[in-house]
Amino acid sequence: MNKVKPSLAKGTRDFGPEEMEIREYVINIFKNIFDLFGFRSIQTPSIENIDTLTGNYGDEGDKLIFRILNSGDFLKKSDENDFKESLKLKSKISSKALRYDLTVPLARFVSMNQEKISIPFKRYQIQPVWRADRPQKGRFREFYQCDVDYIGTNSIVCEAEIIDLVYTLFDKLKIYDIDFKLNNRKILQGIAEVNGLSDNFNELCVLIDKIDKIGLEKFEKELIRKDYNSKTVKSITEIFNFNGSNLEKINFIEKVISSSQLGKDGVKEIKKLMDVNDNFTIDFSLARGLSYYTSSIFEVKSNKSNIGSLCGGGRYDNLTENFGLKDMPGIGISFGIERIFELLKEKKDPVLQDGKNKILLSYLDSRYLPNCLVIAKKLRDEGISVDLISDNLKLKKQLKYANKNNIPFVMIVGEDEIKSNSFTFKSMENGKQVKNSIDEIISTMKSLKSNE
Repeated sequence: MNKVKPSLAKGTRDFGPEEMEIREYVINIFKNIFDLFGFRSIQTPSIENIDTLTGNYGDEGDKLIFRILNSGDFLKKSDENDFKESLKLKSKISSKALRYDLTVPLARFVSMNQEKISIPFKRYQIQPVWRADRPQKGRFREFYQCDVDYIGTNSIVCEAEIIDLVYTLFDKLKIYDIDFKLNNRKILQGIAEVNGLSDNFNELCVLIDKIDKIGLEKFEKELIRKDYNSKTVKSITEIFNFNGSNLEKINFIEKVISSSQLGKDGVKEIKKLMDVNDNFTIDFSLARGLSYYTSSIFEVKSNKSNIGSLCGGGRYDNLTENFGLKDMPGIGISFGIERIFELLKEKKDPVLQDGKNKILLSYLDSRYLPNCLVIAKKLRDEGISVDLISDNLKLKKQLKYANKNNIPFVMIVGEDEIKSNSFTFKSMENGKQVKNSIDEIISTMKSLKSNE
C-alpha cells in the first residue's frame, strides 16, 4: 500500500477543539441575534445542479464555481470536437457543482416550496460554500457564509432592520469601529445611462467593484485601457471622489443624474431609507460585483483592519424568475464569518469561548469510577459540562490533562470525599481549592454561568 503524505487542499483548513469552541460560540451569537430579529433557519444541499448556479454571478463569478465531474464515464457524451472548446466540454462532463453562495440556492428553495412557506419569508442560513478563488488572507476556497434574507416584500423596513441587525451583532461581538456603506444599483445605472454606458453596465460594475483593491487611480487607468472616452472617465471619477455628508452626496448625485429616471428612482429610495434609519454612509463607488442586485446594496468594513468586507448584500428583485416564480422581491445580507473570526484573532480582547462552566472529575482510584459516573450525571442534569478521563491516571496527569484542554475546574473524588460528601474543588486558573458538597459546587458553577 502506497503511503500518502498528509496535506490539505489549497484554500482549506482544519480546526482543532480550541478553535471550534470559539467558532461555535460566535456562531451561536449569530443564531441568537437572528432569532431576536425573527428570522428562521433553513439548510440547502452542498451540491446544486449547474444550471441553478450559472448566470447569476456575472462572468467573473461563474468562473469561480467548483464543478463536479459526472460520475462514471464522464466523457461518454463527448466527441472529438468538444475537446477543441473548453466551454462546450464543461457542459458535457459536469452537470452539478458545489454551491457558490447561499442566495441563489435560497431563490431555488423558495421557488420549489412556495406553497409551504408564508410570505414575507424571513430566513437565516449558516453553511459552507466553495469558490475556486486564489487563497489569501481572509479569503479561502471553502468557507462558511452566514445569511439573512427577506423574501416577498419591497418594504424599506427591511433595509432599516438589516442596518440595526448588523450593529446589534457587531456590538455583541465587541467589534465597534465599523462603517456601514450603502449605495443603490439604480443610481449606478443612472451614472451609466447619463454617460452613454447602459450597454456596458455589468462590465462597469465589475470594474467599480475592484476600486477597493486597486484604488481610484488604477481604476481610472483601467477605464482608459478599456477605451472609455476621457469625458466619461472624468465624470465617473468626479462622482467617486465627491466627499460630504449623506445629504450633500444625495443633493450632488441628484443633479448629476437628473436626466435618468432610473437613477432618480434610486435617489428616492435612499431618501426614503434616511427618513427611518440613517445609520450608514453613502458610497457611490460601492457596486457589489454580483449581477443579481437590483436596488439597495450595502457593505460593512472595519475601520481598524484591512481584512476586507465583513458583510455585504442588497436587494434582488428578479432572482426567483430564473426558476419560474415572478413578483417575488428579496433582500439580504451575507456575513463573512471567516473574516470576522480573523478580525477577532487580531483584537487584544477577543471574544472568549464559553468554557467557564466545565469540570474535570478526577478520581484517585478506579474503584471510585462508578461514583464518578453518578456524580457526572447529577452535574450534567444541571447543565454543567463534565469531562471524565477513561484511563486510570495519576492525579498529576489528570491535572495536566485539565490544563491542556482548558478545563477551568477539577473536582477530586476519593474515599474521604465520598464518605464525607465534601469534595476538593480546585480552580486551575489560580490554584485555589476548597472543600464543597455537590450541591455547593452546582451552585458555584451556575453562578459562573449566569455571569458570563
